[in-house]
Amino acid sequence: MASWLLPAVKLILPHVGDIVAAAKPHFTKRKEALAADESASGIVQQQIAELQTAASENTANIKALAEQLRITVTALEKGASEAEKRLRRAQTLAIAATATAIAALAIGVIALLT
Repeated sequence: MASWLLPAVKLILPHVGDIVAAAKPHFTKRKEALAADESASGIVQQQIAELQTAASENTANIKALAEQLRITVTALEKGASEAEKRLRRAQTLAIAATATAIAALAIGVIALLT
C-alpha cells in the first residue's frame, strides 16, 4: 500500500458525509411529498415538473455559455490576427537588419583589404 494513501484517506474521511450530501439530487423529498400527497402519481408529476424546470434552466445557462464562448473565440481570433501582423512586421525588420549587417560587414572587409 502506498505510504501517501493512508494520510489522504484520513484527510478525506471526515468530509465524506458532506460530499455525499452535496452529491444527492435536490429534488422532491419523498417524505414531504408523501405527507402532502398520498398518491404516487402526484409525486411523479411534481418530480417531472421540477425536472422540466431544471432542464429549461440548463438550456438558458447553456445558451449564455455558448454566447460567452462565441465572444471569447472572436476575441482570440482577433488577437491571433493582430499577433500574426506583428510577427510579419518583426520578420521584415529582422530581414532588413540582417541585410544591412551583411552589407556593412562586406564594406568593412573590403575597406580592411584595400
